[in-house]
Amino acid sequence: MPQLTPEQAREIRSRYNALYSVIPTRTSPQEPLLLAHYTAVHVIEKILKDEELWFANPLYMNDLEEMRTGIVLGSQHFPKYAERVMDTKDRARRLVEAFNFYVAHLATEGALDTYIFCFSEHPFDDTDGLLSMWREYAAKGNGAALVFNTQKLHYRPHNPIVIAKVTYASYDERVKQLEKTFSDWVTLTNNHPKLSDDELHVAAYAAFDIVKALAICTKHRGFREEREWRAIYVPERDPFGYLRSRFDYFIGPRGVEPKLKYKLGLIYKPERSSEGVQPLTTGTLSDILEFILLGPSVSSPLSKSAFIRMLERVGKSEFSDRVFPSSIPLRPQS
Repeated sequence: MPQLTPEQAREIRSRYNALYSVIPTRTSPQEPLLLAHYTAVHVIEKILKDEELWFANPLYMNDLEEMRTGIVLGSQHFPKYAERVMDTKDRARRLVEAFNFYVAHLATEGALDTYIFCFSEHPFDDTDGLLSMWREYAAKGNGAALVFNTQKLHYRPHNPIVIAKVTYASYDERVKQLEKTFSDWVTLTNNHPKLSDDELHVAAYAAFDIVKALAICTKHRGFREEREWRAIYVPERDPFGYLRSRFDYFIGPRGVEPKLKYKLGLIYKPERSSEGVQPLTTGTLSDILEFILLGPSVSSPLSKSAFIRMLERVGKSEFSDRVFPSSIPLRPQS
């Protein structure tokens, strides 16, 4: 692909920022939001002990097909919109080829350093949790959930992690949303100075990137009960390398998987220094952890006492009064 200066490429990409308004995000400390992460108890133990959240690569997630559907739809519909902004068939072809290049790159390398951590929106007065979440994500009710208060995250606009709400849609609704987004992309492209041949790939990337964002943040409406939000590390938002030192791996049943191991309570400085670039801070685990829920299958007084003992052993006894057993009447399962 032709090389522009980073400043030139950023200027062109900034023309398309309005496209992302279709994805609800939450960054304001003025708007409290509780988000629960349901998982197995041994994972909870590790998170509490290390004060570290492991972001997963979307290509290794259970809903990979949801992401693939969004990308495929984008590839199918983009060519007709490329023709609307180009004055010759040759330039339209170049635009489509650039878009397809990024799609192919995503499948091999481009998604390597995109990472996701999943939550469920949680009511402030609820100490029971969602039965469907317990069954699906927390060891069939034998797990636990960490409930975080996003109001205490110390979020900054230049943070490369975006907290986005998942949208639930049918196949037809996804198509309509995509077509509307591409139409807006056409308008934004035509409302600015004509792109040179060497700049076409940046416009193609802008179209591809919003397709990828929608694919990551959209699921089938059958999952809407999950009320999911996702913390998403977007590598393109991290040109100064705030979090590259946290890129890591995990060896599991599927072999070696890429991970982003996000340590809470650290001050993250840019890998590349630049004038005016400020460090990032995040709240400590004690700051942001509102309470801990024990799954309905392990919510006996004995289980709570054992869990509190675990907190003491990992040096987190301060959370003992934040532990609430779920009262959902779910029979224990092995």
